[in-house]
Amino acid sequence: MSCLNSSSRRGFPNRLLTGFRRGPALLALTWFFLCALPGAAQEASSLPQLSRAITHGQFVSAVGRRAALLGNKEGQSEAWVYPLKILRGLHLRFHIDSRILPAGPLARTVITRPESSTIVFSDGSFEVRETLFVPVHEPGAMITLEVQTERPLEIEVAFQPDFQLQWPANLGASHLQWDSNKRAFLLSGENHTYAAIVGSPTASDPHIKDESKDDSSDSSSQESSFLLGVTQRGTQTKFLCIAASLQGRDDAAKIYNGLIAGQKGLTDEATKYYRDYLRRTLNVSLPDAEMQQAYDWARINLLQAVVDSPLVGTSLIAGYGPSGDAERPGFDWFFGRDALWSSLALDAQGDLTDAKTALEFLAKYQRADGRIPHEVPQSASLVRWFEDYPYGYASADATPLFLIAMCDYIERSGDLAFARQEWDNIWRAYQFLDSTLDPDGFAQNLGVGHGWVESGPLVPVRTEIYQASVGIEALRAVAALAAQLGKADLATTLDETFHRERTRLNDLFWSPDKKIFAFAIDPNNARVDQPTVLPAVPMWFDLLDPVKAEQTIARLAAPDLQTDWGMRILSSSSNKYAGDGYHFGAVWPLFTGWTSVGEYHYHHELAAYLNLRANALLALDRSPGHVTEVLSGDRYEPLSTSTPQQTWSAAMIVSALLQGLFGLETNAAACEVALKPHLPADWDSFTIDNLHVGSSTLALRFRKDARQNVHAKNAAQSVDDLRLDVTRARNRKCMLDFSPALSLRAHIESATLNGRAIPYRVESNDKDQHVSLQFEVPPGKSTLRMLITDDFELSIAPQLPAYGSASRGLRILSSSWTPERDRLTLDLAVVPGSSYEFSLSDASEIVSLEGAELDRSDPRAPKLLVRFPPGSEEYARRQIVLHFVAQRHVEPN
Repeated sequence: MSCLNSSSRRGFPNRLLTGFRRGPALLALTWFFLCALPGAAQEASSLPQLSRAITHGQFVSAVGRRAALLGNKEGQSEAWVYPLKILRGLHLRFHIDSRILPAGPLARTVITRPESSTIVFSDGSFEVRETLFVPVHEPGAMITLEVQTERPLEIEVAFQPDFQLQWPANLGASHLQWDSNKRAFLLSGENHTYAAIVGSPTASDPHIKDESKDDSSDSSSQESSFLLGVTQRGTQTKFLCIAASLQGRDDAAKIYNGLIAGQKGLTDEATKYYRDYLRRTLNVSLPDAEMQQAYDWARINLLQAVVDSPLVGTSLIAGYGPSGDAERPGFDWFFGRDALWSSLALDAQGDLTDAKTALEFLAKYQRADGRIPHEVPQSASLVRWFEDYPYGYASADATPLFLIAMCDYIERSGDLAFARQEWDNIWRAYQFLDSTLDPDGFAQNLGVGHGWVESGPLVPVRTEIYQASVGIEALRAVAALAAQLGKADLATTLDETFHRERTRLNDLFWSPDKKIFAFAIDPNNARVDQPTVLPAVPMWFDLLDPVKAEQTIARLAAPDLQTDWGMRILSSSSNKYAGDGYHFGAVWPLFTGWTSVGEYHYHHELAAYLNLRANALLALDRSPGHVTEVLSGDRYEPLSTSTPQQTWSAAMIVSALLQGLFGLETNAAACEVALKPHLPADWDSFTIDNLHVGSSTLALRFRKDARQNVHAKNAAQSVDDLRLDVTRARNRKCMLDFSPALSLRAHIESATLNGRAIPYRVESNDKDQHVSLQFEVPPGKSTLRMLITDDFELSIAPQLPAYGSASRGLRILSSSWTPERDRLTLDLAVVPGSSYEFSLSDASEIVSLEGAELDRSDPRAPKLLVRFPPGSEEYARRQIVLHFVAQRHVEPN
């Protein structure tokens, strides 16, 4: 019994499922920083780094577990020390040649690193590098300014004091004063001990905000500022520091002094923090450099979401974004379902510690009746949050997702002691879920809480397919947990209910006329046959009938739902659609990840890779290193309300790559691994390192070498030599099921493990076949080898369109082979007048083409070129057909 998958489709056969799958004087300080910073930069060089030219309005951040600097690439930033907002609109002005130059128009480049972000300002006669840095564990932040100038230059730091608590609590009146001894501004609350300090060892000439001119249109009257001292010529480093405390000024001053004295050590600590994280979680090495970067940055984003809030606890926040003149920083507080979807990615990449922390946080705030919280702001303990506000338990899906994520964590960690410890919370969550079922046995929304869609023209409904699906999957999760804890009768009953409700889902939500799964069942018991992305969720969990899933995927891949930058929630052909509709037209990377995982599960790797790559490219584009929350459904640009660094958007890169493309599953209790990759045609290698399975650690290295073999009749035949090197560390025995996807033409000639024949089985479906080899991994290094003939794969690696553009990319609706495997037909949606290029694994056996042409200019990397004549349609349906020689099977040389 498995938490997230049916064992007959993925993972191990039932016979193998024995457990779950699843710091001073001014001159000395200045010299200290001049000497220390280069070394820190060198030490950080092993970490990933992205550099981009400035474009207007792009997000930039530096975050730690207790503080954040959030702003844009023109250098406008706000500072938070949780749960306090300290200031906003922090920016620089450069005093040179009797002129005062605003920094914003001089911003040229942004450099993003895990531990910091640097904005480069330049006008030709000087350059200033502003580095935003937040220590990992300290309640404060630092900004370093590296100056290189040919003429005397002084930097002015200006900001708007905004000393306030994160919403919904309110600090009331606050005060600002200058402390000439500290060379800093002191901020304090009128009726609280809360205090903050903003200053620099070289600060002077303070200007304090004019409190009598709050309504003035003169923005300078709203600002406070200070100067940092003149750099006469050459190179000099300046810096400023921000610190805060809930315990009063003395404690804030202690933190402030500690930050100043310890910057070098704090920088080193941050570098090590990220480097160690990347080392200890699952590493992959991919032939696609963009995908490789995106995966590493996605892991960094997940780690950056772990926040220590002194008032409410530690968990994953939902995202980061500037709050402006409000007190809500993006989604920098705790959400139930956000953390739970993201925890599945944490589990997959081996960060079980933070996944467990998220589960413990939600259990801490679980309601007495078992309901899991939807939203916990960082100031929740200062108000009657759960009693006086409607948001605490607003969603219906957090409860079943808690059960699903709990099961996934237990399976991948083998932490049965945690399962026993949390069983009361698990059972109360299940009982609450059970109390919300509608007459058909589906977890409902009506009278319970919002499902995925919270507002807009698609509600109200009785139950969404999304809510029904997570409710059904939660049954499987609790059944698996019960079985593992020895509650056999309960496990059997829940498993029977799961199978019954899965069948009912496929029957009652299916629209036979429209060949789609309905969005929802309405309050009058009628299907709401709106084409949405939400059926991707039951696809993720393998809940759909394969034939209906096939039709669903063709619908999801169509251009009215899929864009070049991801999946719309609602078809653009619907009369309820709007491109800027948050819940009725926009594109969410979350939806794109759902769809990609689901498409991989049902063997539609071409469509799945388009979605995976779209999310990956988003991580490297406008705000490099971050993935935004939501984009327009009509144009490639984020909505104005989008949170620019959204946690679950990053999580979907991890999940779609590991759980989708690689089909990677682990079961710690049984020490079992399943690796069922659908590799793009131009991927001839990959490595997976630091794969922890219980007490065992595996390293996997795959490579494919292609050659031509000449058999007795002097006919050339393609032969692929597939090798998987497996290295097992530690002593516990471990089972591996390696089952790569091959085309339906492929023939398996032989399979050996360390030179000896090994049995295998072939599992076929309408799209591909998987040759499955299951074996106990010997200690040390082993080599699994397969010789494959007649395999053929093709893939396409799209790019994002120009910013603000509409979609023009290819849509792959379906693919089909003849029974004789001598013809492959691709059904496509294309933009008339466009051309596209596919990569091929081998072109030697293609006899002819319809609707395409073959480019053999590089025999090692043949291409399939597809050009379509101009036309009036936005998108048109087309087919291409590839004809192959008849299959033959001979012994390779």
